[in-house]
Formats: sequence, C-alpha cells, structure tokens
Amino acid sequence: MSKVKILVVEDEMIIADNICDALENLGYEALEPAINYTEAIERIEKEKPDIAILDIHLSGRKTGIDIAKKIRESFNFPFIFLTSNSDTLTVNQAKEVMPPAYLVKPFSKDELYTSIEIALHNFSKKIGEINSDNLIIKNSLFVKDKGFYSKVHFDDILYLKSAHVYIEIILKSHQKMLVRTSLNDIIEKLNDSFIRIHRGYIINTKYLSQITHTSVKILNEEIPIGKKYKDDIVKRINLI
Repeated sequence: MSKVKILVVEDEMIIADNICDALENLGYEALEPAINYTEAIERIEKEKPDIAILDIHLSGRKTGIDIAKKIRESFNFPFIFLTSNSDTLTVNQAKEVMPPAYLVKPFSKDELYTSIEIALHNFSKKIGEINSDNLIIKNSLFVKDKGFYSKVHFDDILYLKSAHVYIEIILKSHQKMLVRTSLNDIIEKLNDSFIRIHRGYIINTKYLSQITHTSVKILNEEIPIGKKYKDDIVKRINLI
C-alpha cells in the first residue's frame, strides 16, 4: 500500500507550502509543488500523481484550466480547482473541463479533505465504485484506511480470497487487506490480468507459476481450481 500522491499547482509558494503541510497532516503524500503550466506537466509526467490541486489563476500565459485540459486529454486522473474568486465567469470557465471538485480560498483543512474525497468519488464513478469506502481509479484500488485513502496498485496484488461479506486481498509484500465487497463485484473492475479460478478466489495471472488439474501456484502459494472455472483458465493462459 502507498499513500495517495497529490500535486499542488500554486504560484504563491507560501500558500502552496501551507497546502502541502495540511495534506501531509491529513495522511496524503504531497509532491513538490509546481508554480506554472510547464512545471506542472513535468511533475505529472515524472511523479504520476493520483490527484492534483490546481490554482485557476497562475502567473504566465497558461492557467490552471489549461493544465486541467491537458490532464483530461493525456493523463486522465482527478483534479480540484483552487481559486480566490467565486465569480460567475470563473465558475463557468472551470465548468468547461468538468472538475470533480472545487475549492475556494480561504479554506479549512476539513474543506480540503472533503474536496479530495469528493474528487476521488466523482472521478471513480466513470469506472464504477466497489462501495463508498473503496474506489478503483485507473489500475489502482483506493482503500479507506484510518479515515483517508491508501492506494494499492493492481500489480501489487497476488490474489483475492472471499471471506463472507468481505474479501481478503493478498499483496506481494505479504500484507493482507480486508475490503467489504464480493468477488463478483470486484472482478468486473479489475484489469485483464485477473481471473476467477474458484468461487472463493481470483488470481493475478502475472504471478502464476504453476497449474495442475486441481490447483495453481501464485508464486509459491497453492490455490484450488474450481471445476467450472478450469476451461476458462486454460483459454486465458493459452494452454492445451
């Protein structure tokens, strides 16, 4: 698991530093802030943030709205607009790129937290939520942990196991996570690396090391194959 990475784009460095401090206190990972369009795109390409907080009014020719348009076109992750102006013109300009959330200065830490939550939830609706506490955005699962989201990349998951109304997610690090959902719900939202092999198990085929008539091995851990799933497994991994 890792913290949600947030990029702040704000040309007033005192404000940017205060926002970053607040984000760290809330349990997020605040990247080095950017002050203009060029720096913002460089940070996005290098650091791959999960969400950005964009001041609409930046010094220079390009604004936070231009950054938002570039994010929509090329990077596809959520962002929050930040501004000291709530006038009709500013709001209408912001609406053109359909921000998942909007934050007006001055704001409190609680308002900052709420805006991040709203932005993640609104953006995740395009892909489909598991439930209100767990979101999937791109190739990562965002799990509510102690009040804030932690990110689990799909590539870090070995397999998922049904546990009544929960599922256990077993990670490469040998950590286990408990999420309130079902295998039926989550399989639709995972990528093509994942396959159902049993009514109680979904595996990540990237870590499939052996297959027999009755079981598979994910790294060194043996997991049973359900009879009705075997044909699909064979097709998916191109075995005869």
